[in-house]
Formats: sequence, C-alpha cells, structure tokens
Amino acid sequence: MDLPIDQLRFDSAGLIPAIIQDWKTEQVLMMAWMNREAVLRTIETNKTHFFSRSRNKLWLKGESSGHVQHVKSIRTDCDLDVLLVHVEQIGAACHEGYASCFFREHESSARDWKIVGQKMFDPETVYKK
Repeated sequence: MDLPIDQLRFDSAGLIPAIIQDWKTEQVLMMAWMNREAVLRTIETNKTHFFSRSRNKLWLKGESSGHVQHVKSIRTDCDLDVLLVHVEQIGAACHEGYASCFFREHESSARDWKIVGQKMFDPETVYKK
C-alpha cells in the first residue's frame, strides 16, 4: 500500500516546494524545500524540517534560533507538487529577524524594495555571528 507521501511529485532533485503559512493570520511566513525525509520528519514530529540546497543537508526550523514551527496541517495542490503547511510560529520565521521572510515590498516609483515587515530580533545576537 502506498503512503500518502508516495503520491507527492518531487522534482528531479527529489525536492518539493513548501509554502509555510501562519495558521491563524494566514500570513505567508516563508518558502523552503523539502525532500522525502523532511516531509516524513515533519509528519512524525509536527515540527517543520527542510532540505537546504546550499548546505546539502536536512534541517529543523528553529534548530539554531529556537523559533520553531508547530505544524497544524499539511495540504498539497491539485498537481501534488507543492505543499502548503499551516503552522503555529514560535518567534520569527525569517533568519534576518522578521516575522515573515516576505518583509520587502517593491516600490515602482523608487525602483527599489522597501522594508514593510516587523523586525522581531537581532540576528547577530541570536545566531552569534
């Protein structure tokens, strides 16, 4: 018998994009990649796990910062090739200290990106850079 995860359509690198959204406010917090193991660990632990393409390794959201995500639900799109994960975010989602990774908004008049998000912590303090 197939597991529900076997129905997912991972790309040629074995990855699937995961959109992470606050379960109460519906604010999009981040987008990250998951491989099969990350999906399984997320399901098993109810905490989000991702695959880092730059570091080529699995990671738990919040392993350095303590800003974990408790999973409330996992959905997939009609093509089974994107995940939507509703979470309860503890702390901030963005490694730059913002509540959401989507803290910049394009301003066409200035032809630039304006910071519109709320900064919640100093990354240098949290990550000891």
